[in-house]
Amino acid sequence: MPGQGGNVTGILATLDTLPEKQLALAAEVVRGAVKMGMLVNAGFQAHAIQRKGAEAAAAALAIELVPIAITSPDELEGAFQSLARERVSGVLVLQDPMFLDERRRIAVLAMAARLPTMFGFREHVQAGGLMSYGIDLRGNLRRAAELVDKILKGTKPGDLPVELPTKFELVINLKTAKALGLTVPESFLLRADEIIE
Repeated sequence: MPGQGGNVTGILATLDTLPEKQLALAAEVVRGAVKMGMLVNAGFQAHAIQRKGAEAAAAALAIELVPIAITSPDELEGAFQSLARERVSGVLVLQDPMFLDERRRIAVLAMAARLPTMFGFREHVQAGGLMSYGIDLRGNLRRAAELVDKILKGTKPGDLPVELPTKFELVINLKTAKALGLTVPESFLLRADEIIE
């Protein structure tokens, strides 16, 4: 932080409150949902905080949340089988580098289980997931490049604040929605930053 003698700067790639908004948006599309799954990476510390936010949001929405924790990509298939057995109406996939790397596989497994999915990154939706609400990673990377430029020109990292993300985006894949037999409300589509058809 500026003036505190630190030597770190950057931009956050997630916010602890995102799962609350993601769950509320998912409930708009998967109308009548009373039970939602949540995919958690047990080895990713940030998920403990994100999970609490999602649980609070689920309680406020009168939705039962079914968390499935995994520790490696090898457990994804079993996780989706468990979610299908639990008869959840959809799945909130918490933001995680492992899940981002496995986005195509997650999309295939979710489709095979007939489960609508909500993610934090648009890349999941581009890979076949249903929808995402989260930080614009490309915008974050552009801003990070600007910070690197300032540092290379002599600004001390400690003089630059750690920044919060400022742009969020809602992306929906209508092709996936159609394959799942979901009708996305027009009001939802009007709010979307991108619609994949």
